[in-house]
Amino acid sequence: MTGHAAIVLAAGGSRRLGRPKQLLTRGGETLVHRMVRLALETAPSRLVVVTGAHAMSVEGAIAGLAGVECVRNPQWNEGMASSLRRAAQVLAEARSAEANGHVLILACDQPALEAHHLQALLQGAARSPDACVATVHGERLGIPVVVTRSLLASARNLGGDRGLGGRLTALRSVWRLHAPELALDIDTTQDVAQAVQNGWLDPAG
Repeated sequence: MTGHAAIVLAAGGSRRLGRPKQLLTRGGETLVHRMVRLALETAPSRLVVVTGAHAMSVEGAIAGLAGVECVRNPQWNEGMASSLRRAAQVLAEARSAEANGHVLILACDQPALEAHHLQALLQGAARSPDACVATVHGERLGIPVVVTRSLLASARNLGGDRGLGGRLTALRSVWRLHAPELALDIDTTQDVAQAVQNGWLDPAG
């Protein structure tokens, strides 16, 4: 698929973990750098990274990557919905030929994410009747996802820590990625320990 934009959500405060999850490392590479790099490898027409808490450190971790647009979310403490609203606002300002295209959305807290997951999502979007794809997380749908610009625009009505899963579930023919390894997202020290055990994060220190 060509002409898609990409969003990396990197604004969270990592309150439960007690340190910025965006700056945890895998193979010596911070998670935020890894996710932005993987997003860049899909050749997006535009890549927006939403920062908030720890903004300077997070932005510093990706400073060497070209073609990245960092935007800050001053309401980051309100949850994921505020970052989606911020990203939707930024992309809506574009006057490009891709204004009606797809948007790949990923976060920084799934250390098992690989390039093949993102390629599968983009390929799925190309053949999905609803032009949207999502990752299966048990009984719900979640990120990483590929959505239409119009569905992303509906994020302006979201609140709290909700993402686009509810809207995706309501669609009839969303293509679904089954990747159980992506169920592990980093919220607690126990999650970190599990990721280290699985080889998805570097040991502390």
